[in-house]
Amino acid sequence: MPESEYMNEAQTEYFRQRLMKMREEVLARETDVKERLHQREVFADPADRATAEEEHWLDLRLRERESMLLRKIDEALHRIRDREYGYCVKTGEPIGIPRLLARPTANVCVDVKDQDERVETHFRDR
Repeated sequence: MPESEYMNEAQTEYFRQRLMKMREEVLARETDVKERLHQREVFADPADRATAEEEHWLDLRLRERESMLLRKIDEALHRIRDREYGYCVKTGEPIGIPRLLARPTANVCVDVKDQDERVETHFRDR
């Protein structure tokens, strides 16, 4: 498609609707996790207690990941409102429809993400 048609009104609305649906799903999952975290059961058997503690830890981890995703979704919706959605925050280049379809919360283009991951891997190994 021509560059002038990139992130036109129809595309922007499609991604806004998709992000809003993702947001609703995340909030629903977060509500389920909160309910499970507030349930306190006492187990006499140490194995049952260990299983319950492991599930509790997994729920905490899930809640942390879901809150990070929710923040990314809200940032993407804010970029849509500001008409900055679909463009790399570091280079200003188009992110591309295929990448946005795969990850609607993406805020950098593939080249920048690849470079960031290489740098992260390089410094993490030390």
